[in-house]
Amino acid sequence: MRSQSPRNGDAAPSGLNLSPRPPFQSTLSLQKIRRLNYLSLLLRIASFCFSVASAIFMATDYRCPHSAVTWYRFDAFRYVFAANAIVSLYSLFQLVVSVWEISRNATLLPEVLQVWFDFGHDQVFAYMLMSAGSAGAALSRTLKSPEPDICSSRRSFCIQADIAVALGLASFTFLGFSCLLSGFRVTCFIIRGSRFHL
Repeated sequence: MRSQSPRNGDAAPSGLNLSPRPPFQSTLSLQKIRRLNYLSLLLRIASFCFSVASAIFMATDYRCPHSAVTWYRFDAFRYVFAANAIVSLYSLFQLVVSVWEISRNATLLPEVLQVWFDFGHDQVFAYMLMSAGSAGAALSRTLKSPEPDICSSRRSFCIQADIAVALGLASFTFLGFSCLLSGFRVTCFIIRGSRFHL
């Protein structure tokens, strides 16, 4: 006797398991997903390290702390410090999210929210770092010109500000690569309904 599958409203015959099976994923696709997650984690670590280092370099002035020429007297350098401090906090949060995703094989937020959250915030903070870096670089160049003549008397301050701006721009580079990865995930989610293209 042939067993028939139940129709809508009919009860399933005993011994027949009709629960939906999870979609098949090969070990190769799982390895690719794991690699993407580790790449995201690596980019977040690099962005965090460079933004923290930039904020520390901008905030510390070892030579002459009570001088009239310090970083907080210049709007652009305050912007560089604030942007890097904010991005370091965001990158730390994203580090935790990446570790959660690697260890649990699930997102912290529902997948649709996580994909758009990562994409939107990566874009906003990357542009903020880029604008802070360009403002800091312009002010640093102005301070080196012969008119204000600040860098001749406070050479260590100017070098330290240059290092802080360069570290902030390096953090922007890694956050920019994170933007590309989160944009790839958004595209995959729109096309396939999952943040992975596999």
